[in-house]
Amino acid sequence: MTTGSHDRARSFSSAAGRYADHRPSYPPALLDAVEELAGFALPGASVGDVGAGTGIATALLHARGARVVAVEPGEGMAAEFRRRNPRVPLVRGDGNRLPFASGSLDLLTYSQSWHWTDPARSVPEALRVLRPGGALAVWSNDPDVGIEWIADQQARIEKSFGPGWYINERARSQGGVRFRTRLLRWSRRIPVDAHLAKLSTHSLFLIGEPGTDAFLAAERERLYALFPDGRLEEHYVVDLSVAVRPTA
Repeated sequence: MTTGSHDRARSFSSAAGRYADHRPSYPPALLDAVEELAGFALPGASVGDVGAGTGIATALLHARGARVVAVEPGEGMAAEFRRRNPRVPLVRGDGNRLPFASGSLDLLTYSQSWHWTDPARSVPEALRVLRPGGALAVWSNDPDVGIEWIADQQARIEKSFGPGWYINERARSQGGVRFRTRLLRWSRRIPVDAHLAKLSTHSLFLIGEPGTDAFLAAERERLYALFPDGRLEEHYVVDLSVAVRPTA
């Protein structure tokens, strides 16, 4: 991870509460797909959720009945996690050096966090901590650019701040493991201001790139003109990949 990437990764702690309030969750079909691709049920499974943040995905895994332990490097995010998920254990760490014994996990998950790791280190670490037949699951909520207003907004952001502002998890190394993939489309209807608050929790905006405040102000005017009732439909594509550790 470069210095710039490290700064962006750590920027989330400064807005942990806002992140938890405004980042989207995931559709129920996601964990169904994880079970199908992993080949085992989540209830009772030993799971490590890495880069857990404020616990959006961790809470879903816990509610599903998994015995989940969260791993989070950021102090602010970890504090918000503990406030919102007091019954779920959390340890400080990251995907490049996992705080788990070898062969101890049924499932290792990365929700919106795989791209912050170094695959040359995180893939061997994942294979180390998974039992034979255990699974590595990586997923992200990506804006659905098949929707016109979302594609237009993405284009405006790239024009203002350059390409690559939103890191798609598809840019992951295979690292010697074979992933099976699934795309899940879903949406949520929220106020325009909630959408802008969600947008402001992305690292580009958190690190204070010049022009971000002006961009959000202009975007607010543009979206209210497009959605005069003050509500919009955010559309997402959950990009899921699951790799099973060989049993031999």
